[in-house]
Amino acid sequence: MYDPSEAQLSEDERWLQEEGVPTLDQPFLAKYLDGRDALVAQEKRQRSDHAFRETLSPMAAEAAAIVSAIRFEEQQTLWNPQFEDNLAKGEPLEVHPGMMFNLAKERMESSKLWKIVKKMPKGALLHCHLGAMGDLDWLINEAFQTEGICLSATAPLASSIAREEAPFMFKYVNNPTADSHSSLWSETYQSPLPIPIAQAAEAFPGGKQPFIDWLKSRVSVSRDESIQHQLGPNAIWRKFTSCFPILGSLQLYEPIFRKFVRNVLLELVEDGVRWVDMRTILTATLTRTGATKPDDDCEGLLSALQEEIEAFKQSEEAQGFWGARLIWTTIRSQNSRAIIEDMKSCIEMKLLFPDLIAGYDLVGQEDLGRPLVELTPELFWFRKRCAEEGVEIPFFFHAGETLGDGDTTDENLFDAVLLGTRRIGHGFSLFKHPLLIEMIKDKKILIESCPVSNEVLRLTSSIMSHPLPALLARGVPCSLCNDDPAILGQGKSGMTHDFWQALQGWENLGLEGLASLAENSVRWAAFEDCSSREWQQEIKAGAFGDGIKADRVKEWARDFEKFCQWVVLEYGADQDINTLD
Repeated sequence: MYDPSEAQLSEDERWLQEEGVPTLDQPFLAKYLDGRDALVAQEKRQRSDHAFRETLSPMAAEAAAIVSAIRFEEQQTLWNPQFEDNLAKGEPLEVHPGMMFNLAKERMESSKLWKIVKKMPKGALLHCHLGAMGDLDWLINEAFQTEGICLSATAPLASSIAREEAPFMFKYVNNPTADSHSSLWSETYQSPLPIPIAQAAEAFPGGKQPFIDWLKSRVSVSRDESIQHQLGPNAIWRKFTSCFPILGSLQLYEPIFRKFVRNVLLELVEDGVRWVDMRTILTATLTRTGATKPDDDCEGLLSALQEEIEAFKQSEEAQGFWGARLIWTTIRSQNSRAIIEDMKSCIEMKLLFPDLIAGYDLVGQEDLGRPLVELTPELFWFRKRCAEEGVEIPFFFHAGETLGDGDTTDENLFDAVLLGTRRIGHGFSLFKHPLLIEMIKDKKILIESCPVSNEVLRLTSSIMSHPLPALLARGVPCSLCNDDPAILGQGKSGMTHDFWQALQGWENLGLEGLASLAENSVRWAAFEDCSSREWQQEIKAGAFGDGIKADRVKEWARDFEKFCQWVVLEYGADQDINTLD
């Protein structure tokens, strides 16, 4: 509600009266303000989170008011350069609400709002890539603790340019022999000689810690790289894609892989995530314990993945965790033969692992990959072959992850909808398409939005210019996801950074809107195979139907109510929520 007293300056009252300027409490202006408030309210009724807001319990409504008060307080203090002399304290930039993610990250993690969002039940993570999950510090430490892990490069990493750009990989070697005369960092290095990781670290200029810092710089996007938007998306995508082969060469050694999967799941549980639909490319396969080369097929990897998911679900630390499934992904830039062969593998593995494989997607940089319209023959072939084999492998397409408008990449959105995708990954350019928006709402297609990823990969300069609020205002169902947290800067696998960014960045969202996004993630999660018709019925039923999905929506709602009670008890006495009316 607009407060007229805020617009008045007491020292100017007499002068304004003498000039004949009306006050906001005069009848004709009061009528204008009533009409204005009615217009704002009318638009908000079209939002995708309107129905959720209308059913808030008194406890949840009070918690939402408290969170809004805390957000307002921190905007006036933590994010206000006038509140403290940040520049004098060595702050490199003048802080402000909505500043770039990697510049705000450390300060963000010190806020009250962070503690609240961290504890919030987040439902399901619907868009992430397994190879870009987890804690890099944990993974690197595991490499040092696992006997036989070596590094191998295609050329000496003797110069700073080579260490920054030249390819290298991890490799398991039975009983590796340390040779003090061989060094990756010397021009005399003979490629592809494997060097034990401890020996490589000891010989690195400066020793082990600089080696670890260098290694992390090669498998993640640095703070400086993330803010260099003037270089454009293609440049950051080259760095981004270069991280996956290096990480995969370490993650896909079986003893590490099994621990890696359970560690990723544990991090999600600790962040309030109960389910994950993960994506991964299956062209790189598992290297079995003690073997020196990968398996010839992906059956071993999927078997290990399924075993570790099930084992984690049975563990004490996984209480309340619902589980995980896999969306099979194919690299979209490949030729048709390679794509068809990968589709065949997907169907074959679906027959072997029916409960694990949940769907199919095409991944990689959309702007430089093949558009969906070009791949329609292969996709129709895939759908036909699935029907012949009696398997249900629905589409969950990446689409619209682009700055384009009307080019072939942007138009992937049209094909994703026409081909029957159940969710759309990113959908960044969707806000430019009013007709598609209405179709997506009618077909109940969810947008898997990844705000931090979109910023780091240079589609938007900060959370303040992200298009997700435009979709929410138009009634499009959405959820928040973290995409590639290990590589893109969020760190561990949780979703708190993306949730915090959305809550702090957008005035119209609030805890109510954030909770609606979390509830959506449960409603659109791929818990089990179902036909397109059954999928639509389950989403429409929400928490009022029968079956796994409805039960889990209700369970999430109970968790959210407990969380709201905690917010009120923990922070209610410290906040004057009436100041926000």
